[in-house]
Amino acid sequence: MIIWINGSFGVGKTTIAEGLKCKIENSIIYDPEKIGEFLFNIMPEKEEDFQDYELWRILNLEFLKNLSKSYATIIVPMTITKQKYYDEIVGNLRNNNIKVKDFILIATKYKIIERLDNRKNTTDWTFNEVDRCIKTFEKNFKGHKIDTNNDNINEIVSKILDLVIN
Repeated sequence: MIIWINGSFGVGKTTIAEGLKCKIENSIIYDPEKIGEFLFNIMPEKEEDFQDYELWRILNLEFLKNLSKSYATIIVPMTITKQKYYDEIVGNLRNNNIKVKDFILIATKYKIIERLDNRKNTTDWTFNEVDRCIKTFEKNFKGHKIDTNNDNINEIVSKILDLVIN
């Protein structure tokens, strides 16, 4: 099974992924950004967002398909705001009979900015993307929405675990 944790930059995806990994036996966290960073360094044509590289989507799909053969649970904390890109990866995983549980962590702009301010290595680009992310996830983007404004990490992890088990 793959647990995909989507949401705005700064909403807490990685923190929640780490909490889930501690609770789920034989699980790993897979970070698709690593492939994006690699592509930024080698691709001759530069994209503003590495997700715009078709190769990024293809490679992540293939990595996840192969990892799912070795791990019972793969936790993917990754912001994807383009439904087409999400479907290219997650839809194809499902077409390969891999179970995917989708979650979208949400929070107010104020709370997200506060979290980004407290995070190391936050870029201006990240701050500039917050409004777009919030607007995207207010729509009918696929995934079970989990409000992270007032709950602590353990409460959010428990909510996700309850939904994964059921």
